[in-house]
Amino acid sequence: MDLSLTGKIAVVGGASQGIGYAIAHLLASEGASVAMVARKEEPLNEACARIAAETGAKTFAIPADIRKGADCERIISQALDEFERIDILINNDGAPPLGELESFDDVAWQKAIEQNLMSVVRLCRGALPSMKQQGWGRIVNITALSAIQPIARFGLSVATWAGVLGYAKTLSLEIAAQGVTINTICPGRIATGRLATVFGNGTPGQLEQEQLAQITKLIPMGRVGEPNEIAGLVAFLCSPWGAYMTGTVQHVDGGRLGSLI
Repeated sequence: MDLSLTGKIAVVGGASQGIGYAIAHLLASEGASVAMVARKEEPLNEACARIAAETGAKTFAIPADIRKGADCERIISQALDEFERIDILINNDGAPPLGELESFDDVAWQKAIEQNLMSVVRLCRGALPSMKQQGWGRIVNITALSAIQPIARFGLSVATWAGVLGYAKTLSLEIAAQGVTINTICPGRIATGRLATVFGNGTPGQLEQEQLAQITKLIPMGRVGEPNEIAGLVAFLCSPWGAYMTGTVQHVDGGRLGSLI
């Protein structure tokens, strides 16, 4: 299927690894030019060069910390300077620390809000004028299944991503008639470094077989997902085929969500 993304301009967060990298790679493979954003400059530059070499697409690295308002403004301005417009915005990053909610002070809460919620608000605010001017745009937020099926100790993420769901649904009502859609994806257990960090034995990027078995037995499909399985839905939502979908919350979780919706 031709997703008709050739010539589109995408800004992708968390693009040096994991889900963000998979999204950037697939959009580039479909013909989009991609501004790739991440905090660490060296891994980002390597990822950017690798995607350009493998897909032939134009890529552009923007090292930035989305937890900072000034960096969010710079991401938008640099992308516009490089590509002159923004068609697609993928809000994706890591997640705040785990822990009991009562253990977090105001500083921890503020950091979580800046990372998960305010980054989305700021980047959308920056990208929307370009999208509205051309009458076409796609915004996709990557959160987690815990945003709609809360888990103990994930409270910072749950609370702030719940804010993203409310923001996105409200924004969808305000921009739908202008050709701009906004949707949110809630991935379940996906094979990334984050999975090992949260559920592993403390060794970065590694899960023991017993730990993996404990995770997969809670997933009806009996396996964790792959980053490309998130990227595929993102690409669909960004294509003309997803034009009539906005304000939605999509869970990609191997059947793990324990509710009817």
